[in-house]
Amino acid sequence: MMSSTNEEDPFLQVQQDVLTQLQTARSLFTSYLRIRSLATAPTSPELASARADLESSLTSLADDLADLAGSVRAVESDPARFGLSVAEVGRRKRLVQEVGGEVDDMREELAKASSGAAAAGARRGGRGGDLPDPSSFAIADGEADGAGGGADYVAQFEREQQVVMMREQDQHLNGVSRTVGNLRRQADDMGRELEEQVEMLQETERVADRVEGRLKTGMDKIGHVLRRTEDRYSSCCIGLLIVVLVILLILLLIL
Repeated sequence: MMSSTNEEDPFLQVQQDVLTQLQTARSLFTSYLRIRSLATAPTSPELASARADLESSLTSLADDLADLAGSVRAVESDPARFGLSVAEVGRRKRLVQEVGGEVDDMREELAKASSGAAAAGARRGGRGGDLPDPSSFAIADGEADGAGGGADYVAQFEREQQVVMMREQDQHLNGVSRTVGNLRRQADDMGRELEEQVEMLQETERVADRVEGRLKTGMDKIGHVLRRTEDRYSSCCIGLLIVVLVILLILLLIL
Protein backbone atom coordinates (compact mmCIF):
# COMPACT_ATOMS: atom_id res chain seq x y z
CA MET A 1 0.00 0.00 0.00
CA MET A 2 1.09 3.66 -0.33
CA SER A 3 2.83 5.31 2.53
CA SER A 4 1.11 7.94 4.58
CA THR A 5 3.50 10.57 3.15
CA ASN A 6 2.41 9.80 -0.39
CA GLU A 7 -1.23 9.76 0.64
CA GLU A 8 -0.87 13.26 2.11
CA ASP A 9 1.06 14.65 -0.88
CA PRO A 10 -1.32 16.93 -2.84
CA PHE A 11 0.71 16.36 -5.99
CA LEU A 12 -0.03 12.65 -5.92
CA GLN A 13 -3.72 13.23 -5.40
CA VAL A 14 -3.94 15.68 -8.31
CA GLN A 15 -1.73 13.39 -10.38
CA GLN A 16 -4.26 10.55 -10.08
CA ASP A 17 -7.00 12.89 -11.27
CA VAL A 18 -4.83 14.02 -14.18
CA LEU A 19 -4.05 10.43 -15.22
CA THR A 20 -7.73 9.50 -15.09
CA GLN A 21 -8.71 12.59 -17.10
CA LEU A 22 -5.91 11.88 -19.58
CA GLN A 23 -7.28 8.39 -20.21
CA THR A 24 -10.77 9.86 -20.72
CA ALA A 25 -9.38 12.51 -23.09
CA ARG A 26 -7.59 9.81 -25.09
CA SER A 27 -10.83 7.89 -25.52
CA LEU A 28 -12.68 11.05 -26.56
CA PHE A 29 -9.87 11.98 -28.94
CA THR A 30 -9.94 8.54 -30.59
CA SER A 31 -13.73 8.75 -30.89
CA TYR A 32 -13.45 12.25 -32.35
CA LEU A 33 -10.95 11.10 -35.00
CA ARG A 34 -13.15 8.15 -35.93
CA ILE A 35 -16.28 10.29 -36.25
CA ARG A 36 -14.36 12.91 -38.23
CA SER A 37 -13.10 10.29 -40.67
CA LEU A 38 -16.66 9.04 -41.24
CA ALA A 39 -18.42 12.41 -41.25
CA THR A 40 -19.69 13.55 -44.64
CA ALA A 41 -19.77 17.22 -43.63
CA PRO A 42 -17.75 19.34 -41.17
CA THR A 43 -21.03 20.54 -39.63
CA SER A 44 -22.13 17.03 -38.67
CA PRO A 45 -23.98 17.07 -35.30
CA GLU A 46 -22.15 13.95 -34.15
CA LEU A 47 -18.79 15.52 -35.00
CA ALA A 48 -19.71 18.77 -33.23
CA SER A 49 -20.79 16.87 -30.12
CA ALA A 50 -17.58 14.79 -30.08
CA ARG A 51 -15.49 17.94 -30.52
CA ALA A 52 -17.31 19.73 -27.68
CA ASP A 53 -16.80 16.79 -25.32
CA LEU A 54 -13.11 16.60 -26.18
CA GLU A 55 -12.59 20.35 -25.73
CA SER A 56 -14.32 20.26 -22.34
CA SER A 57 -12.16 17.32 -21.22
CA LEU A 58 -8.95 19.01 -22.40
CA THR A 59 -9.87 22.25 -20.62
CA SER A 60 -10.41 20.45 -17.31
CA LEU A 61 -7.22 18.45 -17.82
CA ALA A 62 -5.22 21.61 -18.57
CA ASP A 63 -6.46 23.26 -15.36
CA ASP A 64 -5.32 20.34 -13.21
CA LEU A 65 -2.05 20.12 -15.14
CA ALA A 66 -1.42 23.80 -14.39
CA ASP A 67 -1.75 22.98 -10.68
CA LEU A 68 0.84 20.21 -11.06
CA ALA A 69 3.19 22.54 -12.92
CA GLY A 70 2.87 25.11 -10.16
CA SER A 71 3.65 22.46 -7.57
CA VAL A 72 6.78 21.39 -9.46
CA ARG A 73 8.00 24.98 -9.71
CA ALA A 74 7.45 25.44 -5.99
CA VAL A 75 9.63 22.46 -4.97
CA GLU A 76 12.16 22.58 -7.80
CA SER A 77 14.47 25.07 -6.12
CA ASP A 78 14.77 23.18 -2.81
CA PRO A 79 13.46 19.57 -3.04
CA ALA A 80 14.93 18.51 0.32
CA ARG A 81 12.82 21.08 2.12
CA PHE A 82 9.71 19.21 1.01
CA GLY A 83 11.15 15.75 1.64
CA LEU A 84 11.66 15.01 -2.07
CA SER A 85 14.69 13.79 -3.99
CA VAL A 86 16.10 15.47 -7.07
CA ALA A 87 15.15 12.40 -9.10
CA GLU A 88 11.55 12.59 -7.92
CA VAL A 89 11.32 16.28 -8.81
CA GLY A 90 12.75 15.46 -12.23
CA ARG A 91 10.20 12.71 -12.69
CA ARG A 92 7.37 15.05 -11.78
CA LYS A 93 8.68 17.65 -14.17
CA ARG A 94 8.82 15.08 -16.98
CA LEU A 95 5.29 13.99 -16.15
CA VAL A 96 3.99 17.55 -16.50
CA GLN A 97 5.90 18.08 -19.74
CA GLU A 98 4.74 14.82 -21.33
CA VAL A 99 1.09 15.23 -20.38
CA GLY A 100 1.23 18.89 -21.42
CA GLY A 101 2.76 17.93 -24.77
CA GLU A 102 0.02 15.37 -25.31
CA VAL A 103 -2.67 17.91 -24.50
CA ASP A 104 -1.05 20.39 -26.89
CA ASP A 105 -1.03 17.73 -29.62
CA MET A 106 -4.74 17.10 -29.19
CA ARG A 107 -5.51 20.82 -29.22
CA GLU A 108 -3.34 21.30 -32.29
CA GLU A 109 -5.27 18.57 -34.08
CA LEU A 110 -8.52 20.30 -33.15
CA ALA A 111 -7.14 23.60 -34.39
CA LYS A 112 -6.06 22.00 -37.68
CA ALA A 113 -9.54 20.54 -38.16
CA SER A 114 -11.27 23.84 -37.39
CA SER A 115 -9.05 25.78 -39.84
CA GLY A 116 -10.00 23.36 -42.62
CA ALA A 117 -6.73 21.42 -42.93
CA ALA A 118 -7.19 17.83 -44.06
CA ALA A 119 -5.42 15.87 -41.32
CA ALA A 120 -6.02 12.10 -41.00
CA GLY A 121 -4.69 11.60 -37.47
CA ALA A 122 -3.28 13.29 -34.42
CA ARG A 123 0.34 14.41 -34.21
CA ARG A 124 2.36 12.83 -31.46
CA GLY A 125 5.55 14.92 -31.73
CA GLY A 126 8.67 12.90 -30.98
CA ARG A 127 6.73 10.19 -29.15
CA GLY A 128 5.52 8.31 -32.24
CA GLY A 129 1.93 7.52 -33.16
CA ASP A 130 0.78 5.85 -29.94
CA LEU A 131 -0.17 7.68 -26.76
CA PRO A 132 1.83 6.63 -23.70
CA ASP A 133 0.09 4.62 -21.05
CA PRO A 134 -0.86 6.88 -18.09
CA SER A 135 0.31 4.21 -15.65
CA SER A 136 3.90 4.99 -16.76
CA PHE A 137 3.57 8.33 -14.97
CA ALA A 138 2.65 6.78 -11.63
CA ILE A 139 4.75 7.24 -8.50
CA ALA A 140 5.75 4.29 -6.34
CA ASP A 141 6.24 4.28 -2.56
CA GLY A 142 9.65 5.56 -1.70
CA GLU A 143 10.67 6.04 -5.35
CA ALA A 144 13.89 8.00 -5.65
CA ASP A 145 16.63 6.53 -7.82
CA GLY A 146 15.58 3.44 -9.85
CA ALA A 147 12.95 2.30 -12.26
CA GLY A 148 12.02 -0.70 -10.09
CA GLY A 149 9.94 1.54 -7.81
CA GLY A 150 7.93 2.77 -10.82
CA ALA A 151 7.20 -0.78 -11.87
CA ASP A 152 6.12 -1.64 -8.35
CA TYR A 153 3.78 1.32 -8.31
CA VAL A 154 2.30 0.36 -11.68
CA ALA A 155 1.55 -3.10 -10.32
CA GLN A 156 0.16 -1.55 -7.13
CA PHE A 157 -1.99 0.84 -9.15
CA GLU A 158 -3.33 -1.98 -11.31
CA ARG A 159 -4.15 -4.05 -8.22
CA GLU A 160 -5.99 -1.13 -6.67
CA GLN A 161 -7.90 -0.59 -9.90
CA GLN A 162 -8.86 -4.26 -9.95
CA VAL A 163 -9.97 -4.05 -6.33
CA VAL A 164 -12.11 -1.00 -7.16
CA MET A 165 -13.62 -2.78 -10.18
CA MET A 166 -14.35 -5.89 -8.11
CA ARG A 167 -15.93 -3.76 -5.40
CA GLU A 168 -18.14 -2.02 -7.96
CA GLN A 169 -19.10 -5.39 -9.45
CA ASP A 170 -19.96 -6.66 -5.97
CA GLN A 171 -22.12 -3.60 -5.40
CA HIS A 172 -23.90 -4.16 -8.73
CA LEU A 173 -24.42 -7.82 -7.90
CA ASN A 174 -25.74 -6.92 -4.46
CA GLY A 175 -28.15 -4.49 -6.10
CA VAL A 176 -29.29 -7.16 -8.55
CA SER A 177 -29.68 -9.63 -5.69
CA ARG A 178 -31.81 -7.17 -3.71
CA THR A 179 -33.92 -6.48 -6.79
CA VAL A 180 -34.43 -10.20 -7.40
CA GLY A 181 -35.32 -10.66 -3.73
CA ASN A 182 -37.87 -7.85 -3.92
CA LEU A 183 -39.38 -9.35 -7.07
CA ARG A 184 -39.55 -12.74 -5.39
CA ARG A 185 -41.32 -11.29 -2.35
CA GLN A 186 -43.74 -9.44 -4.61
CA ALA A 187 -44.40 -12.66 -6.52
CA ASP A 188 -45.05 -14.49 -3.23
CA ASP A 189 -47.46 -11.75 -2.14
CA MET A 190 -49.26 -11.89 -5.47
CA GLY A 191 -49.46 -15.70 -5.20
CA ARG A 192 -51.00 -15.47 -1.73
CA GLU A 193 -53.48 -12.85 -2.91
CA LEU A 194 -54.48 -15.03 -5.87
CA GLU A 195 -54.98 -18.00 -3.56
CA GLU A 196 -57.16 -15.88 -1.26
CA GLN A 197 -59.18 -14.65 -4.23
CA VAL A 198 -59.64 -18.24 -5.46
CA GLU A 199 -60.90 -19.24 -2.03
CA MET A 200 -63.26 -16.26 -2.00
CA LEU A 201 -64.58 -17.20 -5.46
CA GLN A 202 -65.08 -20.80 -4.37
CA GLU A 203 -66.96 -19.67 -1.26
CA THR A 204 -69.08 -17.31 -3.38
CA GLU A 205 -69.86 -20.18 -5.73
CA ARG A 206 -70.94 -22.39 -2.81
CA VAL A 207 -73.17 -19.64 -1.43
CA ALA A 208 -74.68 -19.09 -4.90
CA ASP A 209 -75.39 -22.83 -5.18
CA ARG A 210 -77.16 -22.83 -1.80
CA VAL A 211 -79.19 -19.75 -2.72
CA GLU A 212 -80.11 -21.31 -6.05
CA GLY A 213 -81.26 -24.50 -4.29
CA ARG A 214 -83.36 -22.52 -1.84
CA LEU A 215 -84.87 -20.44 -4.65
CA LYS A 216 -85.75 -23.61 -6.55
CA THR A 217 -87.37 -25.12 -3.47
CA GLY A 218 -89.33 -21.93 -2.86
CA MET A 219 -90.51 -21.80 -6.46
CA ASP A 220 -91.66 -25.43 -6.27
CA LYS A 221 -93.66 -24.67 -3.14
CA ILE A 222 -95.19 -21.58 -4.72
CA GLY A 223 -96.18 -23.63 -7.81
CA HIS A 224 -97.73 -26.30 -5.62
CA VAL A 225 -99.74 -23.69 -3.71
CA LEU A 226 -100.88 -22.09 -6.92
CA ARG A 227 -102.03 -25.42 -8.32
CA ARG A 228 -103.97 -26.22 -5.15
CA THR A 229 -105.54 -22.76 -5.19
CA GLU A 230 -106.60 -23.17 -8.80
CA ASP A 231 -108.20 -26.57 -8.07
CA ARG A 232 -110.14 -25.15 -5.10
CA TYR A 233 -111.42 -22.19 -7.14
CA SER A 234 -112.50 -24.51 -9.98
CA SER A 235 -114.49 -26.71 -7.56
CA CYS A 236 -116.22 -23.66 -6.07
CA CYS A 237 -117.19 -22.37 -9.52
CA ILE A 238 -118.62 -25.76 -10.57
CA GLY A 239 -120.63 -26.03 -7.38
CA LEU A 240 -121.93 -22.51 -7.81
CA LEU A 241 -123.01 -23.27 -11.39
CA ILE A 242 -124.84 -26.44 -10.27
CA VAL A 243 -126.75 -24.45 -7.64
CA VAL A 244 -127.73 -21.84 -10.21
CA LEU A 245 -128.96 -24.52 -12.61
CA VAL A 246 -131.05 -26.17 -9.89
CA ILE A 247 -132.64 -22.86 -9.01
CA LEU A 248 -133.45 -22.17 -12.63
CA LEU A 249 -135.08 -25.63 -13.03
CA ILE A 250 -137.17 -25.05 -9.96
CA LEU A 251 -138.33 -21.68 -11.23
CA LEU A 252 -139.23 -23.18 -14.60
CA LEU A 253 -141.29 -25.94 -12.95
CA ILE A 254 -143.14 -23.48 -10.76
CA LEU A 255 -143.89 -21.06 -13.53
